[in-house]
Amino acid sequence: MEAHQGNRTHFIIKGISDVPELQLPLFLLVLLIYLITLGGNLTILLLVCLDRHLRTPMYFFLGNLSMLDISSTTVTLHKILATFVTGDKSVSFSECMAHVYFFMALQCTELLVLAAMSYDRYVAICHPLHYHMVMSHGVCSLLATGCWVSGFLEVIPHTSVISNFSCYASHEINHFFCDVLPLMRISCSDTSLLKLLIVTEGVFVSGLIPLSLTLIPYVFIILAVLKIPTNIGRRKAFYTCSSHITVVVLLYTTLYCLYLTPSSKNPLDSHKLFSLFNTAVVPMLNPLIYSLKNKDVKSSIKRRLHSISCRLFPSLHFTCK
Repeated sequence: MEAHQGNRTHFIIKGISDVPELQLPLFLLVLLIYLITLGGNLTILLLVCLDRHLRTPMYFFLGNLSMLDISSTTVTLHKILATFVTGDKSVSFSECMAHVYFFMALQCTELLVLAAMSYDRYVAICHPLHYHMVMSHGVCSLLATGCWVSGFLEVIPHTSVISNFSCYASHEINHFFCDVLPLMRISCSDTSLLKLLIVTEGVFVSGLIPLSLTLIPYVFIILAVLKIPTNIGRRKAFYTCSSHITVVVLLYTTLYCLYLTPSSKNPLDSHKLFSLFNTAVVPMLNPLIYSLKNKDVKSSIKRRLHSISCRLFPSLHFTCK
């Protein structure tokens, strides 16, 4: 295959599938997922902002998670939707590098926010009397700021290295957005430095450190819960963590399938499938998991719906007064 030396003006995003008959069903599926993701996460954000009962550290971090899910889904799925409408599969080199940077940065930030949420659950269960003092508004803001700043700083080396690749065997990216691994596969530049960064900084700093910070608090949580004398108390304590644990398992499982499985066992088609699950399905499921398994969120939704119905039909609700 002919190498394209020094010509880095644009790439062609092949998308999820090349089959013409699948374009409309895939477009409708992705659009539906995107709208559900936007609706669910915007609902969580609005509830956290408007409902005083949800102005707690846990929901503050949940609001951050919703912002990350909206942002990452928009970064990765907008090209699929735009391509179907315009028919243009091309993306400029600078836009492609922006895809790479923001996707990695938002992913790293989300892992750190999940670690902060784990610490919040640890303080709530293991040190309930000191919870509001330890998890003050200032501390939560500092933790959230640290997550966002760290996430956006730690991926700069990866983006810098890949943006300096000068030779590509093809300008066709067999993916639905610009991601590191598909770009590495079509590059004929030396990728050894990028591979080293992925293993050292990517796996250990961006992956294992947030995973450790997420799991270690749960060791202390489990030990504390086992000391609770009643079954009801133990179930209640575990129930408050169940949504967070579910999201952590979903996200880390898909990331493992994406980036840590051998390339021979992870062909491009399966890589696109895992990427779609990671970038579209997981963000869509997050607000559903937190709303379906969380009494506070369900109660807040009921209060908001009741308030709206009272404003629209005040004469039909004697409970509105």
